[in-house]
Amino acid sequence: MSFFTKKLPIQRKELFAALDIGSSKVCCAIAKLDGARPSPDDVPMEGRSLRVVGVGYQLSKGLKSGAIIDLESLEDSILSAVQNAEQAARQNINSVYVSLPASFTQSHILRTEISLSGNPVDESHLRRLLNLNYEGIVKNNRHIIHILPLSYTLDSITGIRDPKGMVGETLSATLHVVSAPLSLIRNLSGCIGRCHLDIAGYVSSAYASGLATLVEDELELGVTVIDMGGSQTTIASFINGTLVRINSIPLGGGSITADIARGLGTPLAQAERLKTLYGTLMPSSSDDRENIFIQSMGETDNSYQQHVSKGMLIHIIRSRVEEILDLVSQKMKTSEVDPLVYQRLVITGGASQLQGLREVTGQLLTKQVRLGLPMGLTGTVDMINNPAFSTCAGLLFYALQDYNGDQVGPLAPAKWQIAQRLGLWFKENF
Repeated sequence: MSFFTKKLPIQRKELFAALDIGSSKVCCAIAKLDGARPSPDDVPMEGRSLRVVGVGYQLSKGLKSGAIIDLESLEDSILSAVQNAEQAARQNINSVYVSLPASFTQSHILRTEISLSGNPVDESHLRRLLNLNYEGIVKNNRHIIHILPLSYTLDSITGIRDPKGMVGETLSATLHVVSAPLSLIRNLSGCIGRCHLDIAGYVSSAYASGLATLVEDELELGVTVIDMGGSQTTIASFINGTLVRINSIPLGGGSITADIARGLGTPLAQAERLKTLYGTLMPSSSDDRENIFIQSMGETDNSYQQHVSKGMLIHIIRSRVEEILDLVSQKMKTSEVDPLVYQRLVITGGASQLQGLREVTGQLLTKQVRLGLPMGLTGTVDMINNPAFSTCAGLLFYALQDYNGDQVGPLAPAKWQIAQRLGLWFKENF
């Protein structure tokens, strides 16, 4: 796409672009693959890293709680964010990896099975396993985003991580399939297409946040990422190196801001400012004596201000945070996954920057908790070393895995799902 009088270079093969479309902001990030290209005998990604060369932000319009309510406004937000990123990178992009709100994604655990007839397992067998048993999901007008193998069973041997080369009669797989409403995909695709961008892939925002913030040991031993965004809080659980469950609750940092505005009778912009400047979950003995001057809602004369105690502000913030964490706890208790994934929590997202959130989360949920920041990226550090950037950073890591051929399944649905839907149509109509 082109926004400038001076023509920018077209997107190079080793240039990746991410588009995180949230309810509070739209973020576009462009990164290039640094390091020398490997020879055929080298490890593909050894000595190579992602360097962020351009980032663009724009207030999100046309989206509410992850749902599109105004296509034209959303298109304007996307165009502005992309333009800012392209200008910073001095590079045009023509395709992007796009985040999908976790509130619209569903986790499905499926089991597929094929006969081997005594042959050794090869790549074709694994592909066949990945392309079976999705009729129920597709027929319900859902689009498959990710297909993640959790484990394999060869005859009676269970818990196999990689069965390639093994010999047996029957091979089965337990898969975590993540889907999103087909209507959402169509509308987003149309909106992004009008911005003259191709979609390289869709990625669950919860999955992306985990890719950006987790270390290898956490992924293996079990961990849950709690991403507190503007309108929702997502919960993504990982163990044995893969994503095993996605959940969400429809409350986030914007809920806290709205509570402050209602409770103190102040405009939303002022409420956000109060949350940023004075918000904390760690009260002190002087809070009730410390006054904060605020603008009343509807007042145009800044000379008229009221004052409230800092203690009242903290009470409003803490009440909503406790509610969010209680709902998170309920989701964790009712999820049918290995309890080990909940022993350690990583909090990230824009609202996770609230002072004292890590400590309060640990106290209320009685878990080990750390703050998750994007890791492994270089470049414009001041813009990317921030938990609000986690999803966008994760999209870039996902793009890198795709480039390296490490993704199993997520790209395939875009291709084979068309044929699958046609097959279902013929089956139902002839």
